[in-house]
Amino acid sequence: MVEALYKCAKCGKEFKMDLAITREIRCPYCGAKIIYKPRPKVARRIKAI
Repeated sequence: MVEALYKCAKCGKEFKMDLAITREIRCPYCGAKIIYKPRPKVARRIKAI
């Protein structure tokens, strides 16, 4: 399916995971349950009205 990049809040390692087929949402390295999607490194510019 579609794998997305996630980052562990405890150990800080980045990994790819497909949440549609994964039963447990855990870090594969340390087993922590708190993961988040990191923001892109480039800022987007939006034209003001």
